[in-house]
Amino acid sequence: MGDSLPEIAQTLRDADKKMQLIYAFNGSGKTRLSREFKKLIAPKDPDTEDESGIKVLYYNAFTEDLFYWDNDLDNDTDRKLKIQPNGYTSWILVEQGQEPNISTHFQRYTNDKLTPSFNEQFTFKDKYDKDIIVPAYSEVRFSFETGDDSGSEFVKISKGEESCFIWSVFYSLLEQTISVLNVLEVAERETDQFNYLQYVFIDDPVSSLDDSHLIELAVDIATLIKSSTSELKFIITTHNPLFYNVLFNEFNRVKKTKKWRLEKLIDGTFSLVEQPKDSPFSYHLFLLAELEKVIESGDIQKYHFNFLRNLFEKTSTFLGFNNWEELLPQESRQAYYNRIINLSSHSKHNGAEISIIEENDKRVLSFLVGEVKRMYGFKSAII
Repeated sequence: MGDSLPEIAQTLRDADKKMQLIYAFNGSGKTRLSREFKKLIAPKDPDTEDESGIKVLYYNAFTEDLFYWDNDLDNDTDRKLKIQPNGYTSWILVEQGQEPNISTHFQRYTNDKLTPSFNEQFTFKDKYDKDIIVPAYSEVRFSFETGDDSGSEFVKISKGEESCFIWSVFYSLLEQTISVLNVLEVAERETDQFNYLQYVFIDDPVSSLDDSHLIELAVDIATLIKSSTSELKFIITTHNPLFYNVLFNEFNRVKKTKKWRLEKLIDGTFSLVEQPKDSPFSYHLFLLAELEKVIESGDIQKYHFNFLRNLFEKTSTFLGFNNWEELLPQESRQAYYNRIINLSSHSKHNGAEISIIEENDKRVLSFLVGEVKRMYGFKSAII
């Protein structure tokens, strides 16, 4: 018999790690675990809890429930995503004015022409001639920039785009939170709202992205967490092997990091097993297969250098090397290393820029994939 979710939550708290990464299949209880963890750390009534003195900041399915659509069924023109009143969106939008950052993050993961627009406060009369006040930043509409004066009607974005937008709101809050808590002197912080914050629990942020943007999102999260210098601790759960493996590699050499696998057992209990130092997935073979396919087709994109870097990282871990660059051909090793680092580091600009790659870089990728297969005995991974 395994453990209950409250017992799993206790294990996570007792681990006392800066970063904990958990892989679990869908339906394994990740969202319920986030709720149990919140109850353990901050046992308050969620109906009365406010944002002052919060101890846990979390992103999960309940976060997405704060946003819902008004499809304007009568006129079918004014489609808008409405935001339920809540503390953290009010703080990040009204008090901190993070609307530009939210738009930047959202467009980077979706489309740089797809523009969200938040409402200002306005008043209208209902059918009983009563004034109804709609607060600022309680609605958001989406339109495509046309590049001329023709304008664009408001559109209902896809479920994946909606998930990206909600994540962008949370990510902007997380950026601001980490920035605030990185100020060592408490009295010098711009707000005292996060002085008691202990944990950030992120459950499956955005898994509807294509591979290149999913990798970029994982790298962004890892970079942000590694920039935190306070005592803040982070827990991330996911069912996505690609997202898990990128984060696994990003935190593989970071101290005070623990990786787990959560499983739901037949008897309804749960098992939380610590992962070995190397990732449990044969993801390196998937990476090799993908690289072989794009080399054959010639459709090499910039993010494939991230695949190449991960392939070297996985292989070096298996072979016992301290640094993955030791696997590169000795001649011009530093030049190859610098080029891989440059091309596998995601820019803050839109997705179109990420895909730009020169012909010489394509030849370098093809050569290095051939070398790693030749030097370390990989057979072709294409099925």
